[in-house]
Amino acid sequence: MTYDAIVIGAGMSGLAAGIRLAMFDKRVLIIEKHSIPGGLNSYYQRRNFDRGGIRQFDVGLHALTNFIKKGEKGKPFSKLLKQLRLSYDDFKLCPQSYSAIRFPGTELRFSNDFELLRSEISAKFPQDIDGFNLLVEKVRAFNELDLSLGYTSSREVLRGILKDELLAEMLLCPLLIYGSAWEDDMDFAQFVIMFKSLYFEGFSRPEGGVRTILGLLMTKLQELGAEVRFKTTVSEILVKNGEAVGVVAGGEEIRAPVVFSSIGFPETAVLAPSLDARPRVGAMTFLESIFVFDRKIPLSSNEATIVFSNNSQTYAYRPAQNYFDAVSAVVCFPDNYEPHVRDGEGTVRVTYMANYQQWKELERSRYLEMKEKVGESALALVKSLVPGLAEKPLFTDVFSPLTIERYTGHFNGTVYGSTDKTRDGRTPVKNLFVIGTDQGFLGIVGAMLSGISMANLHGLMGEAKQGQ
Repeated sequence: MTYDAIVIGAGMSGLAAGIRLAMFDKRVLIIEKHSIPGGLNSYYQRRNFDRGGIRQFDVGLHALTNFIKKGEKGKPFSKLLKQLRLSYDDFKLCPQSYSAIRFPGTELRFSNDFELLRSEISAKFPQDIDGFNLLVEKVRAFNELDLSLGYTSSREVLRGILKDELLAEMLLCPLLIYGSAWEDDMDFAQFVIMFKSLYFEGFSRPEGGVRTILGLLMTKLQELGAEVRFKTTVSEILVKNGEAVGVVAGGEEIRAPVVFSSIGFPETAVLAPSLDARPRVGAMTFLESIFVFDRKIPLSSNEATIVFSNNSQTYAYRPAQNYFDAVSAVVCFPDNYEPHVRDGEGTVRVTYMANYQQWKELERSRYLEMKEKVGESALALVKSLVPGLAEKPLFTDVFSPLTIERYTGHFNGTVYGSTDKTRDGRTPVKNLFVIGTDQGFLGIVGAMLSGISMANLHGLMGEAKQGQ
């Protein structure tokens, strides 16, 4: 069987690439090993505690970054809408109230209005407001989309601009944990992408969560006639004379003159034995605890949408030394996206950094025991952030690095991919291209833009420019 293009993986980048190619009448096949789309940004279901029925939970989506208001132009999200011919209204975006970076004795708030962060820094780090403004100008002027850029340490850049190390640590905290494959640092180009995404533009959440986005993308694919095969595993990328010519999936040879892989650079390399590259596997993986309470937490107790909590003056972004690291965490209150509807049950999510290898070595009984310890620690953190929260949750669930590995196929349960990015998507095999996180774009919007840009560059070329 022959197609014009094959896309491996039905995550956000894979779905977006498939849509973009199909818009120009390419015969596209998307192959996904899981039973549902989304990859690292999907959902799962559990039977509803003591009340019957089914509960569905997002995986990965604390926030949709790159928020814009309806009608704004020239931003990543508006480019996404234009390139995929989607409507702003269909995303049903609910903006954040504000989020907080909390270190001992100091808190910085930021929202979808960048001036809140600037005013917070002016008040709490007055000696560094000029340096911060210089950093802002550097970020605005930097071309993070330059495909020829090499690695530059963000920490080194910050040391050259900011006087106060605490301010640098606090600014880095959300950017690292929301997108860095590097331990304790990140490439400055990715720092700029994340700074703009989180601080300039901000957070929102689609009404209905990640399923709203996935529903839009799947409907668009169906309208365009693209084919998606679920529960199908790609076992090999076929290479002939140094050129990708198709894949073996579900025991069947499927041919195409171009193959896009969204499953990660190291994972792609293993499927193409003749690919003369062995990208490093990233070390950063996480644990997530989800709590459902009988009622929503009162805004008087906590109004923040997301709290980046760090119980140290420095931010240690690296694999946990002992299963999980409770010193720092991301605590998400999904009910605090606007409008603040306070009826019904309440949800809180807590993310810790983890150590994949230690979890991998656990026997089943010890694995379940350790998950229970993670849940207890995360609940204690929630109670420390929410004064007066005494009630026990109706429901608790914890998923580990092994869960991530099982359902995404990412080696070591890594979330932000390899430290070896391929900015132009190219691999040593001709017509085999990497899209998604290991191409270098981050977050849900970034992943979709990666799929779009690589489809334009390597699958459409002049056609995309003519048909925008």
